Amino acid sequence: MSDTQQNRSLTLFATETHDCPYLPDRRARNVVVDPWAPVTNADYGQLLKRGMRRSGPVIYAPGCPACDACQSLRIPVTAFEPRRRQRRCWRRNADLQAVIREPRFHQEHFDLYQRYVRTRHPGGGMEDHDPESYMHFLVAPWSDTRFVEWRCGEQLLAVAVIDRVADGLSAVYTFFEPDEPQRSLGRYAILWQIDAAQRWGLSYVYLGYWIAACRTMRYKAEFRPCEVFRGNSWQSLPAGEGT
Repeated sequence: MSDTQQNRSLTLFATETHDCPYLPDRRARNVVVDPWAPVTNADYGQLLKRGMRRSGPVIYAPGCPACDACQSLRIPVTAFEPRRRQRRCWRRNADLQAVIREPRFHQEHFDLYQRYVRTRHPGGGMEDHDPESYMHFLVAPWSDTRFVEWRCGEQLLAVAVIDRVADGLSAVYTFFEPDEPQRSLGRYAILWQIDAAQRWGLSYVYLGYWIAACRTMRYKAEFRPCEVFRGNSWQSLPAGEGT
């Protein structure tokens, strides 16, 4: 895969097949960038444009030979039009204060993360993360990453891990207080990132992989207009698809 900015190439490898974590009775395979190759944040920005993502330092894309359900989704922020539900969510969280932090370990963040995954993703293995594996999952040594925290007074309610690249923000992972469902904090975190990208003169918010048939991934298509990476190019998601 040629990187036009660096004028060099990055080698890709295919993983072994494994059970799909999103769709039952399907087998999955990923294509990953050589983990030993030196990578920069500029490289990653180019790879995001080609539909790839990262988990920790591993940059990957779905490479399933018989399935294309996982599609990278991004929001062109200048064209974004919030829906009534999203406007209500924004107003409902007007009392929150955002603080942008360096990507370092914070025990308070980790405690919230553990409560979140034990409540929202029980049995998924993430609840077994220790501080080292937690940070390895969220941060890459070459990425321009920030932790955005939201508080109501002194209470920490949510943390979003985001990467900044030349043309936008990439949402790495968000976790939040599971005892505050009325706030829709996951949706609010995306709205905040869209607003931040607009304020900072960026073009996109990259939301990772969207799967129309997966209930837990379907929400990403709520943010319209949006684009999906199909056939080696970004295309507008048609009205009605994924809703």
